[in-house]
Amino acid sequence: MNKIITVAASAASASVRSDFDFTVDKFPLFGPDNMKTDQYGLFRSTDGYIEGVKSISSRYVPHTTDDVCALVEAASEAWDGEIECKTHWNRGHYVNIQPTNAERRRIFGENDNIWPRVMIRGGFDGKGFQGTMAYHRDACDNLVMLRKVNSTTVSIRHTSGLRAKMDELIETFAVLKDGWENVVAAAERMQTRSVDLSAFVREVYADRIPSDTEILLAESGTKVRAVTVFAKMVDTIMERVIDERARTQRDAFVSGESKVVSAWEAFNAVQGYVQHAAQSKTGFKSEFARILRAGEDKHVRRAESIALSA
Repeated sequence: MNKIITVAASAASASVRSDFDFTVDKFPLFGPDNMKTDQYGLFRSTDGYIEGVKSISSRYVPHTTDDVCALVEAASEAWDGEIECKTHWNRGHYVNIQPTNAERRRIFGENDNIWPRVMIRGGFDGKGFQGTMAYHRDACDNLVMLRKVNSTTVSIRHTSGLRAKMDELIETFAVLKDGWENVVAAAERMQTRSVDLSAFVREVYADRIPSDTEILLAESGTKVRAVTVFAKMVDTIMERVIDERARTQRDAFVSGESKVVSAWEAFNAVQGYVQHAAQSKTGFKSEFARILRAGEDKHVRRAESIALSA
């Protein structure tokens, strides 16, 4: 499920409902020989048991498609005009809401635009609903959730009957919309700071730098996987920056000189590598799942911290 729809805000929930046309139900779990337990599991009406979700107690109340639609309607009210929705299921409901193109902001001339995306997450892990103000960047097709920037994430209590709390939800998402100015300020801050790209990548991936012994073995002609994998990763990130510089009409690197870039370029190169190029694991094959993976990746979070403090 990975469908994009462009509709008026008032029609958004109906379209989302058609994508999430199933229920998530709670049923008791049994031990060997049908022994009763006090634990329950979650089951999707169309596919059965939802693997990877922890067992729950009898008090847990799964949220419904109605609850997700209420969140979408509330978030939609925070924007004017038409919106674009993108839905995804990954052991929970995810909806990506994009406002109109008028909300775009230019960060680097006219060739590097970012624009807001609201990510709504309704998982079944006991953490409740979460709304995040992310940005989509045209230059590299990254969808990024900044974790170090204030007012870009809101938590909503996981409870049934959210539709009765629409006014409260609308106010919550209006606050989240205000966080967009903080995202823009963080991007502009990164753009004004310079870093050596090679040093930046090595600092971000300090835990993956091969040992001196491994490097010496590789230099002697022995194939060392840690050295090969690290070198390939660095080259891939470097190539992303080089290609992007050509597309955005930035100055090309001078051969033999250090590759100094803005912290903005360096951060997006790491985030883009994780989102688009890093080897996928089970459960992270789709485009949307890769976005979620990058949003939780420890190296992306470290790159953000370094870029903001550069």
